[in-house]
Order: sequence, then C-alpha cells, then structure tokens
Amino acid sequence: MNVLVVHGSHLGSTAEIAERIGGVLEETGLDVVVQPAAMPTDAAAFDAFVIGGGTYGGRWHPDAVAFLRQHAEILASRPVWLFSSGPLGAPTSTVSAREPLEMAELAPLVNARGHVVFSGAHDRSLVEGSDLGRLEKFIARRFVPEGDWRDWLAIEAWARAIALSLQPAPAR
Repeated sequence: MNVLVVHGSHLGSTAEIAERIGGVLEETGLDVVVQPAAMPTDAAAFDAFVIGGGTYGGRWHPDAVAFLRQHAEILASRPVWLFSSGPLGAPTSTVSAREPLEMAELAPLVNARGHVVFSGAHDRSLVEGSDLGRLEKFIARRFVPEGDWRDWLAIEAWARAIALSLQPAPAR
C-alpha cells in the first residue's frame, strides 16, 4: 500500500512532523512519499493519505487547505488522516490545542478517519527567509514564543496506529 504524507509548513516544524510520520509508516512496510502540499501530485496514484498543516492564528496552512479542496473527491474515497501543528508554549500554560477553523468543513469533506492537534515548535532564526508575510514575520519575531513543544512519542504512536489500520486483515 502506498501512502502520501503531505504538509503545509511555513517554518519547517510541521514538515518535520510529517517526515517523522512518514518514517514510522515506512518502518511498518508501507510505501511512503512525504512532500509539501503545494507540490503537484497525482493523488489518484496513492492508496491512503496523511495530511498536515501548521496552524497560524487559528487557521490551517493555506497549502494544506488547497490540497484538500483540490483533491477532495479522491481523498473522500480513500483512508485519510489529518494533523495540525500549532499550539506553542508549555502544556501548563493557557495555550490550548484547538482545531483550526477550517477543520469543521475539511474533515467531513474528505471523510477523515481522524484529526489530531500536536504542539509545535518555533525557531525565530527561520522567520526572515520564510514565506510569511511582513506582518506575520513581525509577529513571529517579536511575540511568538520560541521553543520546541512537539511530543515525538505521541506523534510516533499516532503514526503506528495509522499503519496498523492500513495493514491487511489476516487470512482466516
């Protein structure tokens, strides 16, 4: 079974999560391609999908949104899982893991089998060369907390659960 893992990521944190998910899926024997959501692809060539987007200001990365909308018909006919990366800050802070605003529309559109929100990471040194807009760069440099709050064990466990659900049922 071949799986496409796509990501929308401004600064690379979500891309790193996608790469880790792809690696776990590959370890279980699945054929995996990991790529940016903006990269042209023949979605019909894949059996299953994991799609991730960074969350910025409560919204999912526009490339991830566009990928879902563009390939909605194909995605709705295959297994699809969604993940978001975004809340920044220590888990004990007031930061909560909320779904992106678009998720209420997008998950049902593709019959997603699940959506999970993972904490993200922010490295201010990556802001200047990014595709963020001028105001977004200002905010990211000055007000967004810097650090890495990703829970790699939780990410890997989620990927293993996906891999398990994609394994063929044992013969009787």
